[in-house]
Amino acid sequence: MFDNPKFAKLVADGRATGEVVGVDRFLVTVQGLGNVAVNALIYFDNGHQGLVREVRSETVMILNMSAETIGIGTLAVIEAEELVTGVGEAVLGRVLSVTGQPLDGKGPITFSRYDPVFKVAPGIIERKQLTDPLPTGVGIADQLFPLVKGQRIAVLGDNKTGKSAFTMQLTLAQAGTGRFVVHVLIAKRKSDVDRLIAKLNETGAIKYCVVIVASVFDSLTQSYLAPYIGASIAEYLWHGGQDGIIVYDDLSNHAKVYRELSLLLKVSPGRASYPGDMFYAHSSLLERAGRLAKNGASLASIPVVLTPNNDITAPLPTSIMSITDGQLIFDTEAFRAGIRPAVSVGLSVSRVGGVGQTKRQKKLTASLFKKLAAYRQAAEFSHFGSELAVESRADLELGKKIYEALKQPPDVIMTSNEQDLILGTVMKTEGKISINIDSLKRKSKELGPTMTPDSDWEGIVAKLLAEVTVQAAAPPPAVVQSAPTPPAPAAAPAEAVK
Repeated sequence: MFDNPKFAKLVADGRATGEVVGVDRFLVTVQGLGNVAVNALIYFDNGHQGLVREVRSETVMILNMSAETIGIGTLAVIEAEELVTGVGEAVLGRVLSVTGQPLDGKGPITFSRYDPVFKVAPGIIERKQLTDPLPTGVGIADQLFPLVKGQRIAVLGDNKTGKSAFTMQLTLAQAGTGRFVVHVLIAKRKSDVDRLIAKLNETGAIKYCVVIVASVFDSLTQSYLAPYIGASIAEYLWHGGQDGIIVYDDLSNHAKVYRELSLLLKVSPGRASYPGDMFYAHSSLLERAGRLAKNGASLASIPVVLTPNNDITAPLPTSIMSITDGQLIFDTEAFRAGIRPAVSVGLSVSRVGGVGQTKRQKKLTASLFKKLAAYRQAAEFSHFGSELAVESRADLELGKKIYEALKQPPDVIMTSNEQDLILGTVMKTEGKISINIDSLKRKSKELGPTMTPDSDWEGIVAKLLAEVTVQAAAPPPAVVQSAPTPPAPAAAPAEAVK
């Protein structure tokens, strides 16, 4: 009766059926389907799938999960009462589509089981306090805005300010730690997807990563579902006892997709035309992270948000910042000033990261903030061209050294020990001693692996300072010139001698 064997089997099993009576791009109106529930999975007789978004009195509004159009008159049947996705250890090292299809050419994936996509986050009683540091490999983040395992911290910034470079450094820093990283790419260009996958393959980081891809060429429904699919995959590993990180790149695209879906469904628009449940859509997603009481495992959540023209007061950035435990703001002006990574020291904050620092690190961080604040004040005064006080000149010089020490190329990962040695040494210069920053970074990289909490940090820093101090060039010796010898008087003529 039916050409599609899968469709025929579902109908034979007694599943409720319906017929497509309207199509508006990827929004499909189906009549029938009985008592279907929201978020149920629908299967069409042409092989496409859909997600029930809204149930009305006579019809059901379904989101087409395929980029191809579904024609009017197409038959539909309920495939599952709720949307599920494949999860398991086999996903590590793989690149997947939102529907679970492999995109890396490594063959099919054997899933351990299928879990619901829309799950409720663990309650407070199921959670445990965050205590352990989460190194990012980026000095300015680890020293000034440290992360802890299980934290939710937003990464905000304008285009081309280094947000993706930071998330890549964070990923590479997890090598050898046993932590997994899930990258969710939402409505991304193919070039961006290829660049990320190529970097993961080149560095070998793909072994402990999972990449979920929803490109701009896929259905908007897949872009909407991508972060929830990624969260379910990460939760399986997390609840299994593994520490991990999930990166949503980026939630700005997700918000735009969600807004378009809602407007097509005639949902009343709110601020910037975002629907009223935009906050819930993201909070219910980001709350699916933290630390579990049953096994102590943690899942950190890193949402990336685009802030055009550095406007962090727009509805979406402020909404994300109110959900997370801090934010790293990448500033265009800092980027143009040559600061890499271009993290704004004045606007960024980590609300819980300090709990993972030692007393020595907390003291160093407090000193850094104090000196950088003095540097910004001195820099403002220097713009007037007036003569600076001796203390202000020292603050200006020290601040320049700190920023020079914090500069870090995108492909360089710095351990916590290296960062402590570099910045601890720079702080000892007090703006009066000239040092070779490049030499300091090389020596700190050599010494870092040998340092332990019981090591003589003060002694090592003092030794480093002595080795990298640039001695002022001695002035050239003064040339002492003897007074010219006066010429001998000429001999008198013979006739004048009496």
